[in-house]
Amino acid sequence: MTTALEQNPSLGNLPESDEVFHIETHGVDYIPLSERWARPRDVGSMWAGASVQVEYFIYGAILMTFGFTFWQALSVIVIGNISYLLLGLASLQGPQAGTTVFGINRAAYGPNGSRLIAFFNWITQLGFEIEGIILIVGAGLVLSIKAGFSPGDPAKVVFVIIAVAIQAVLPFLGHATIVKVLRWLTIPFVVIFAILLGFTIPHATTASTHPGVGWPLYLAGLAFTITLSGLGWTENGNDYSRYCRPDAKKSSIVGWVFVATAVPEILVMTLGAAVFTFVKGIGTGAAFTALAHQTAIPSWFVVVFLVFAIFQIFAINGLDLYSSGVTLQALGVHVKRYVAVVIDCVIVLGFTIFAILSTSFSTYLGDFVFMVIVWIAPWFGIYMMDWILRRFRYLPSHLQRTGRDSLYYRSGGIFWPAIIAQLVGMFAAASGLSVTPKIYFTMPTWLNEVTAHTTYADFSIYLGVGVGALVYVVLAARSVRKQAGEQDRLLAAEPAR
Repeated sequence: MTTALEQNPSLGNLPESDEVFHIETHGVDYIPLSERWARPRDVGSMWAGASVQVEYFIYGAILMTFGFTFWQALSVIVIGNISYLLLGLASLQGPQAGTTVFGINRAAYGPNGSRLIAFFNWITQLGFEIEGIILIVGAGLVLSIKAGFSPGDPAKVVFVIIAVAIQAVLPFLGHATIVKVLRWLTIPFVVIFAILLGFTIPHATTASTHPGVGWPLYLAGLAFTITLSGLGWTENGNDYSRYCRPDAKKSSIVGWVFVATAVPEILVMTLGAAVFTFVKGIGTGAAFTALAHQTAIPSWFVVVFLVFAIFQIFAINGLDLYSSGVTLQALGVHVKRYVAVVIDCVIVLGFTIFAILSTSFSTYLGDFVFMVIVWIAPWFGIYMMDWILRRFRYLPSHLQRTGRDSLYYRSGGIFWPAIIAQLVGMFAAASGLSVTPKIYFTMPTWLNEVTAHTTYADFSIYLGVGVGALVYVVLAARSVRKQAGEQDRLLAAEPAR
């Protein structure tokens, strides 16, 4: 039998449970060592395919609508994408634990307590899927108009239905298929963005298109960027690194993930900001329409760009839909992973039709991103701190147990210090959340006191991560360290599998 270390890293010889263009049979369950085919570079190449894509091009343009000068936007883009180190760190648990993020999360919160956080993540993944479908439909509408067809609301609904059906294919098939397709799409998009850069250089300007912003709005833009880059993917990391073997070098995983994500996204977002300097509407809900109506970039290239963008976004949505599927399993829904994908697609279909007929993309995205911060920032702090307190190890067999026989069961399946730290961290994140003109609701003053007293500067991420981790250490350190000792004893007695 071919071992995982001997298997072809080009994905040509994979275990039957995770074979390219076949339905992956694994979900939130443990991946046996004999089926661990991936290496750190495979994880990196997948994330590279997820980074060289049109969504980040649009994010760079949207960032300019905050009122930044080009140079301010560039600094936000560079600093914000350093947060991909967080994704690298949040990909280190999977190889040893052998399961997905919200399978691992049971250690920190307890099997039942983790369901609450898994629910937050499930909603988040659905939100990003809806965002992707909105972009796909937007590109399809522009292509239809250029072909001489003027679509109304019924046509938009048909486009959404078709888009949701197509986007289900990759995550339905599973992990190896997603890795393969994202790898394929990297090269053509590098070429396309290089050509777009050639068209952009003669027209873009680094001269101020806006007067610039002060430090409060600068921090809001930084929070927007960090959430859409490294921090916003941390709840997905181990869903893909779990196919690496436990002895995979941690520095290699972090290095490959960081280089494969931060570098291309800095370049792609910067290109989006540069195009904004001469195509103003590209930073709005009508981004693709604005791109189609400008004259600086040839019409034929816009068509090619939009066609490839549609394929790319389908692949990126595959990542979110795959993770939402395994998260639904972690929530306790007893269905196969691929059935969970179908369930999520039906839900996405309904919400996307509502979103595309009733609100603009930029408003929806702004509201959604800032609300994601409130739960994900404290969760990340708690998740990482728990791993550190456990001396970077878990007991894989007990992560798969959700009853009283699990080491992680605690009190009624809930580890209350983690829940308390999460709630306090969420309050802290909300207290530092900037209520910018992008968000259409107003927080009560008592809920965001920090922001109200700092001219609406955004400290949400830093407060959420820091307070969540600190409260967890204070409440849980002694108990978790004691449990870590029991983990090590059971690990020593448990055969590798």
